Amino acid sequence: MQVALAINMASSRNSTRQRLIQTALELFVIQGVTDTTTKQIAEQASVNEVTLFRHFGNKYGLLFAVIEESAVFAQLGQALVQRMPKTDRFDEAIHAYATAYLRVIDQVPEMVRSMVGEAGQYPLDNRAALGRGLQQANQTVADYFNSVAERGNLTIRFSSNTFSSLLNSLLLGYAIIEMTSESHHFWKNQDEFVDHLIPLFQNGAVWCPGLESYASSFEESDFEEAEEADGKHSVRRVNDLSAALVHEILQRAKKKGTCEYAVLYVIFGAGLSPEAMTQLERSHHISDRSQHILHVPQGQGRQVPINQWIMGKRYGSYRKNPLTQWLRSRQDDQRALFLNSETGEPVVTADIEHLWQGLTQGLTTVLGEPPTLDQAQHTWCVEMISRGMSLDNMVMLTGWSANQLAPYIQRAAEKAALEQAIRLDQKTDVLS
Repeated sequence: MQVALAINMASSRNSTRQRLIQTALELFVIQGVTDTTTKQIAEQASVNEVTLFRHFGNKYGLLFAVIEESAVFAQLGQALVQRMPKTDRFDEAIHAYATAYLRVIDQVPEMVRSMVGEAGQYPLDNRAALGRGLQQANQTVADYFNSVAERGNLTIRFSSNTFSSLLNSLLLGYAIIEMTSESHHFWKNQDEFVDHLIPLFQNGAVWCPGLESYASSFEESDFEEAEEADGKHSVRRVNDLSAALVHEILQRAKKKGTCEYAVLYVIFGAGLSPEAMTQLERSHHISDRSQHILHVPQGQGRQVPINQWIMGKRYGSYRKNPLTQWLRSRQDDQRALFLNSETGEPVVTADIEHLWQGLTQGLTTVLGEPPTLDQAQHTWCVEMISRGMSLDNMVMLTGWSANQLAPYIQRAAEKAALEQAIRLDQKTDVLS
């Protein structure tokens, strides 16, 4: 009887304690820590304020219990990661995580303001608990990005914990600036911030294993052999297009029409030649909530993804993008994937070349020359390698040999070296 009574009393104490912790957490989220009083917490938990003091001593003792016992930060990290796509591409992973993280922060502004702005007033134990909680959440995020790297055969330049710490710090910094200041003009909106965040981490933190060794392993004779191997893919020097030029061409295509926009989206997003584009049928398009690919019937046939991200900018999602919008708008019974907007007949190579000439009129490359259709394919190929695609995987996606890909690997390595040199110079500017 006495044992049963002791168990009931312990259960009652545990129930009261947990109710106070849960109530405090709810009020901290809504009002912040400073504006929440122990009296409010006790009343909402339906207990006497003295009971609160008996369990926790004061409000900061209760805050310590909230951080430690509710594991709110660890749970937040786990909840975010559970919603993340199981992708092998860092750009997709960073975008999904950053967007979800900022959406959560937007829902609890008062708690964020308290945790950051008032943390200096907390006892040392509370600040230590806060640090441990953030570290637990960070570990979960680090594990997620580690899995992305493993799936994509990528290497993070520093530890996954450091990577996730840097990413979380930037996201939290963005949230604090947005919550505490107006008219700063750093970025137009959250989407623009995330769009700039991705290449910062994509290009600076992730690399394809062996990229430099791939490029350096090809001798001059290899490049000559690549030229002779296939006349259609013979390039001694890759002339890829700048991001600004690519985006300008795509914007012009968008203004031109739905079909034209879809054609350019596939050219830059899948790296297909005009000849391959003319052979595509509606049935060759495969899309759902987790993939967006084309079956290319040329040769022995191959499948290639259509990138949502082109040169650091996102063009839709798996379900909604220029190609799917074009297909939804059609009311014809043609089997071809693309049609001539004037005749309604399936496109031919001359149609695509004529469209390209019209869209690029007045534009020039960094060499002062008009951009060519071949350069669009060059751009896609270099971008895929720069984003971490291995040589073997590029062989499968393009149908080209390793020798034919040699100039693209060399160009990707050159761009990586240039970007690193620029970063070093910028770092020197900051330190000086």
